[in-house]
Amino acid sequence: MPSTILVTGGAGYIGSHTCLELLEAGYRIVVLDNLSNSSPVALDRVRELAGADAPELVFHEVDLRDAAALDAVVAKVTAGEGVDAVMHFAGLKAVGESVAIPLDYYDNNFVGSLNLVRSMQTHGLRRLVFSSSCTVYGEPDAKDLPLTEEQPRWAFSPYGRTKLFIEEMLQDAAAATPGWRTMLLRYFNPVGAHPSGQIGEDPEGIPNNLMPNVMQVAVGLRPYVRVFGDDYDTPDGTCIRDYVHVVDLAAGHVAALQALDTVDGCEAVNLGTGRGNSVLEVIAAASRAVCHDIPFKIESRRPGDVPCVYADPKLASQVLGWEAERTLDDMCRDHWAWQRANPNGYRTSCTGVHALIPHQGGDTR
Repeated sequence: MPSTILVTGGAGYIGSHTCLELLEAGYRIVVLDNLSNSSPVALDRVRELAGADAPELVFHEVDLRDAAALDAVVAKVTAGEGVDAVMHFAGLKAVGESVAIPLDYYDNNFVGSLNLVRSMQTHGLRRLVFSSSCTVYGEPDAKDLPLTEEQPRWAFSPYGRTKLFIEEMLQDAAAATPGWRTMLLRYFNPVGAHPSGQIGEDPEGIPNNLMPNVMQVAVGLRPYVRVFGDDYDTPDGTCIRDYVHVVDLAAGHVAALQALDTVDGCEAVNLGTGRGNSVLEVIAAASRAVCHDIPFKIESRRPGDVPCVYADPKLASQVLGWEAERTLDDMCRDHWAWQRANPNGYRTSCTGVHALIPHQGGDTR
């Protein structure tokens, strides 16, 4: 029997790409997701891309904030399927939005994670790959770049603080209870899509992140890209980020899973390219991908943004044997393939997900 991995938030953007990588690597998957900002159609397409000979993918619709419902599912799958490890993606993830609705972020991200870790401990699960973030590094000075895992942590936004608090909780749990093997993956800015164009980022409402905004403008859903500030201390005045292809990022999660046996307690690893690109450079690369200029408009700064962040990815290479392979042009090309084929995301799809994926458990939202 293949190893079974429990994946929270597996129907989301990064989670769905990682589920595909896991299936292609021979793992069986149990996905937990409340579908609040994701679609079961993503799992349908993951299964189709993986092929008929891939291991099983089972889906449970559950909200991690519902401790009783979560524990019931974890108890069932650990007893029935024998879960080997957990990958935890579930959470809200927009910096700007977190400034506007911080309590929602603490409730969803921290409380949900606390419930998950409690349930894991109750049922003897001690192997975890956690979806953390470079936002735990706060607002770094230029002299601190590129960011290593030893950089002091302090969060600049409520979103970042939820990730920081979860990291602290996981470190405390590992210190208190022997046997925990936890990888904290601090990744930078995921963009792009699967090159098939079948799975990608599908945000609800107005996107909070740059690339989906750019591509929605390219496909005609929005009139222009809103660029929040051109007066930062960067070469062109716009924010610089370390953009990493989501397929590279998904491969990094599989590498982290396979390296868990080398971890005693908690270990943090950056997942990034080690290079930074500005907002205007991303718009230019996207314009090349779509073969026309993408209009943009400069607006005032957005709360919670920092001028420049990019990774030192050496530890990922040493510990995981992982390096990002795809370029910014690759990211824009693949994201455009997704956006062009799915201008309204998964909402235009009518595929029979429940015929492909066993659906167990009710709507507990």
